[in-house]
Amino acid sequence: MTEDRYDAIVIGAGQAGGPLATALARAGRRTALVEREHVGGTCVNEGCTPTKTMVASARVAHLARRAADYGVHTGPVTIDMATVRQRKRAIVESFRGGSQRRIEATDGVDLLFGAASFGGAQTLDVRLNDGGARQISAGLIIINAGARPSLPQIAGIADVPYLNSTTIMELGEVPAHLLVIGGGYIGLEFGQMFRRFGSQVTVIQRGPKLLAREDDDVADAVAEIMRQDGIELLLDSEAPRVARAADGAIALTVRAKDGAERVIAGSHLLVAAGRTPNSDTLNLPAAGVRADKHGFIEVSERLETNVPGIYALGDIKGGPAFTHISYDDFRILRANLIEGGAASTRDRLVPYTVFIDPQLGRVGLSEAEARAQGRAVRVARLPMTSVARALEVDETRGFMKALVDADTNQILGAAVLGIEGGEIMSALQIAMLGRLPYTALRDGVFAHPTLAESLNNLFMALDE
Repeated sequence: MTEDRYDAIVIGAGQAGGPLATALARAGRRTALVEREHVGGTCVNEGCTPTKTMVASARVAHLARRAADYGVHTGPVTIDMATVRQRKRAIVESFRGGSQRRIEATDGVDLLFGAASFGGAQTLDVRLNDGGARQISAGLIIINAGARPSLPQIAGIADVPYLNSTTIMELGEVPAHLLVIGGGYIGLEFGQMFRRFGSQVTVIQRGPKLLAREDDDVADAVAEIMRQDGIELLLDSEAPRVARAADGAIALTVRAKDGAERVIAGSHLLVAAGRTPNSDTLNLPAAGVRADKHGFIEVSERLETNVPGIYALGDIKGGPAFTHISYDDFRILRANLIEGGAASTRDRLVPYTVFIDPQLGRVGLSEAEARAQGRAVRVARLPMTSVARALEVDETRGFMKALVDADTNQILGAAVLGIEGGEIMSALQIAMLGRLPYTALRDGVFAHPTLAESLNNLFMALDE
């Protein structure tokens, strides 16, 4: 097998790898882009795009059931999961197809569908999906191979038809009783979604609160919203065993913190207990690339591994596993490798939104993080029941919270649990990017009645 030499090789056509491959090609570097399955990565195929499409369907069902609250009367709400699923598939295929066509139309990029593994620091062996094989090499290799759903150590898990965050979106029916292992973003988004579709839902969370990285007040408010929606939450609990019952149900043993055990019967089981990096498929030792004990590839602030000329982007390098972080990783390497810049991840703000309803938007430091750092902070807080626009549309669950440096008046972080919480958070992030003092938002003139104008009242609370 002859070796084909490229100027650059990108492993994975995700939200960082695809754009970087085309950018390198446009800069005159012959580039190979190796993709194991689908262009677009987790976001387009199994993550953001399909899940938020289905969340939208679930919200419509929720609003339809609440229609009488607004003086609108409708008939019984029923869910056609086949249509929900087809709508999701169509949007995914549109996004994926558009990305693939853009890559294939770019001169200088060879898109290879197959699995890549290192044969050396500059060499990759590619097992092509069509059955062939190629050996390719380059002095510049970028790893954007992503992560996959983790499977926790639960006795009997291999003997039951469990679901993960990918397979659950292919269900053709609404589960009668969905058991969810994991109270993080994925577990809560799917839990609330299927509750709104009509399922009974039980969420089992190992820790004492949902959304472990959030402040206690935020996590408690999210838990209250989930309970209001009829979701059973079992906190400080673990699932040591699972089995198939005689009637076909899934029998999940749940152990509480005090050691007491109970068996819960469900129709479906969703395992949403984290993600595992795909580094174990790459034969990293052949290239000498270091990974941590969890398999995440170690990188510098400029995203370079310990091996010169090999970089890692996106979820596979650990840290925040968000699409927008992967895309910013691409921008950093584009700046450094093509434009001669010196970009890095240092002091990068990490915003994110949990697409429960109402949304939770977060950026910057949490209150717990700020106090752990010994910072002198002031906390601005406003319940959504005090937001005029939220009252007008009858969406008043949640609250806004912002942290302000007591000495500089700079906004250090924010959590917005409320209607369009991600959008309000983004307005706060813009102020943080521009280093505006909180007083600029306190005194700003915003259109009325909008959600943004609530920032006036949020920061006026600091002066009362």
